[in-house]
Amino acid sequence: MKITENDYERLKNYMYKNYGINLEGKKVLIEGRLNAVIRKRGFNSFEQYIDYFINDRSGAEVSTLVSRLTTNYTYFMREKGHYDFTKKVALKKLCPKIKDKDLRIWSAACSSGEEPYSIAMTLDQYFGIEKKEWDKVVLASDISDNVLRTATSGLYPKERVSSLSESEIKLYFNKEDGNNYRVTPYLRSQVAFRKINLMDPFSFKKKFHIIFCRNVMIYFDNDTKKKLLDKFYDIMVPGGYLYIGLSESILNLETKFTYVEPAIYTKL
Repeated sequence: MKITENDYERLKNYMYKNYGINLEGKKVLIEGRLNAVIRKRGFNSFEQYIDYFINDRSGAEVSTLVSRLTTNYTYFMREKGHYDFTKKVALKKLCPKIKDKDLRIWSAACSSGEEPYSIAMTLDQYFGIEKKEWDKVVLASDISDNVLRTATSGLYPKERVSSLSESEIKLYFNKEDGNNYRVTPYLRSQVAFRKINLMDPFSFKKKFHIIFCRNVMIYFDNDTKKKLLDKFYDIMVPGGYLYIGLSESILNLETKFTYVEPAIYTKL
């Protein structure tokens, strides 16, 4: 099933306006990833499907669409250097300044949950016996209901946890069967999942010390990236850290953040 130029423009404009996702030059990708969805829903054309999800007030179909058009594959401790930096540098600099022991970290595009759970593991390992003294629940958000359901359930196939050590698996997971592991109730209690569209205005009671926004801005054009980075900057404490994906760069943008090392920036 082919998408017409008119329907391609409708879809492209809708996704950019509402989610900041830039689908320029992605016509073949759209056809490849949406054909099965369209046929499963019983539609005969992209036009019918686009009309359907635009008018779906529940937002469920748009959630499916976003999941299909963006890559959600991830695994625990992906880009491990970020977690090592958090323990060895970021927390050592930040924690002495946090008098109320309210550490605020946001996984701003958490996908199926591996990232925020990895952050929670990192915090648990860093604080050790002092962990009960700290409020360190990680905020984890995404725009897709589908991936948030997976994240909230905390159930993962064996290959997703294979990057962890045996001791980490034993400590933070319960084996469901031969092929699946579920995050322990304790670790799940350390992450709060929310549905948030990064294109919407942010409203938080307190500012963040660390923000993870990795492998998301690859879908945005420079103008959208700049606006999002400005919003992150405004809701971050001085001395806070921003992590982006290793395949991403914001060095060519006029951003207020200061470069620390590849894919890590700070607010001075």
